[in-house]
Amino acid sequence: MNHPRQRILKEKPKLPVRYISALEIKMKIEWKKVLEECAEEVQEKVMPLFRKREGESLGIGAGGDEIKRIDLAAEKAITEVLNKHGISYILISEESGIKKFGNNPEQFYITVDPLDGSTNANRGIPFMATSIAVSRKPELTSIQLGMVNDLYHKTIYFAEKGKGAFRNNTAIVPSSLTVLRDTVIGVDLHTYQAAETALKLTSLAKEVKHLRHLGANALELCYVADGTADAFVDIRGKLRVTDMAAAYLILKEAGAIITTLEGKTLNSRLSPQQRVSFVASGNLTLHKKIVNLLK
Repeated sequence: MNHPRQRILKEKPKLPVRYISALEIKMKIEWKKVLEECAEEVQEKVMPLFRKREGESLGIGAGGDEIKRIDLAAEKAITEVLNKHGISYILISEESGIKKFGNNPEQFYITVDPLDGSTNANRGIPFMATSIAVSRKPELTSIQLGMVNDLYHKTIYFAEKGKGAFRNNTAIVPSSLTVLRDTVIGVDLHTYQAAETALKLTSLAKEVKHLRHLGANALELCYVADGTADAFVDIRGKLRVTDMAAAYLILKEAGAIITTLEGKTLNSRLSPQQRVSFVASGNLTLHKKIVNLLK
């Protein structure tokens, strides 16, 4: 016969226990290493295809552009690394669209442009990048980590929300130039409505001595973040948010400014079809001048 006290102890209800797995702990402290491994794998798979001038299209990607073998090689390299680490996530990719991986995919949204600057890569122009952003929700302002890898020069830009931005582990700061005639400003004119876009930029073009477009927007935004360029403007309404999601956080963490054309906070749903327009500048004084000229 059981003692009454033993019976009471047995009947006491058990409280639910929340166990934190070793994987969850690892995920919180090693994201940077995972993204750097993604960068290395993309580098290994993409560079042998550099300057191959692939003519065959493998179809139209989720973002609306033609897919080349080099694009798919880059995306596959990223997902293989993420899957190897046992990460559950929703992939938001310019190439294959939205896909779910793992048992609990809603815990992370990973927004990628596997190869920003595909035309440059196929032609042998040394300016292309891989962009990866990690967030808890599918919106631009929720991004927690961002990495942009300059594939040709093996330069990694990285930022974690609230912890600053870095180029190859060295902290970066944007330009402090405020005189328009001394600045270097990137502009994206790549569109069938180039003439219309150029008209909108006329006031800015008259004031600025150096306008540039290099063909990989994620990397050009990182150039604003580290002061290589003073600003970057894309007013076409055609740039996919997947192209600039990681660079958005890197810019903000470096201390640069990025807003809508009206100077308002820039936010967007993270989707392969979502398009954005923006002005990004190294400092607030320069930013106000550019926005006013565009108005």
